[in-house]
Amino acid sequence: MIDIKIKNNIAIVTLNRPDAANALSIEMLNEFNKALQIIDNDLNVYCTIITGAGDKAFCAGADLKERKNMSEGEVIQTVRYIGETMNNIERLRMPVIAAINGAAFGGGLELALACDIRIAADEIKLGLTETSLAIIPGAGGTQRLPRLIGLGQAKRLIYTAKPVRAEEALKLGIVEEVTEKGQLIVTAMKLAEAIASNGPIALEQAKTAINRGMQTDISTGLEIEHLSYKQTIPTKDRQEGLLAFKEKRKPRYKGE
Repeated sequence: MIDIKIKNNIAIVTLNRPDAANALSIEMLNEFNKALQIIDNDLNVYCTIITGAGDKAFCAGADLKERKNMSEGEVIQTVRYIGETMNNIERLRMPVIAAINGAAFGGGLELALACDIRIAADEIKLGLTETSLAIIPGAGGTQRLPRLIGLGQAKRLIYTAKPVRAEEALKLGIVEEVTEKGQLIVTAMKLAEAIASNGPIALEQAKTAINRGMQTDISTGLEIEHLSYKQTIPTKDRQEGLLAFKEKRKPRYKGE
């Protein structure tokens, strides 16, 4: 249910349940978390792309057919598991790009929100539609969306449960780029290649400084930035960057 391809320091993770709109069943979540662990432990991966199989859905969120047979306790436990999976995506040490190839509703959008950067195909729709089912986003949506686009717009989208098209999502800041459907992976790969060409330790530390700093006041955030910066100073990659600049060539970073 999860396909992983790793090439040129870039991992592409594909949600592979197109017949079920790539919905997150428990079995799929188990595979997904194993895949995330494999990628995070592979120090040759400098950037990751997450996308969906097929052209209709990126991810429909929770598997509602599976949920129909669950007790209330099991539903709560499963939603917690989905939320933990989103946290694991957010905690990946390298930058993560969501290549949103189709509809992303509920947990599907929450998955994309846990990524660092979002690129959407031009024909897709996305939204946190949970209140239309008499529930609320439970895998990070009520927390990550307001931090991304502001309180008022996030409340409007969550309270109405109405999806938005890719162009409106771009204007709101939910996604960072919109491209033609046929060019989605090409566009995501170009961005991933640009990211992966930089120092991998620097990328990890930049992600740490941004993500942790955004959760606190600016004084503490600046201290987090300073500590992250210090981590890059003793690296061989920093010396390689200086040497490459001097020799007017492309640096060859190794994550050391």
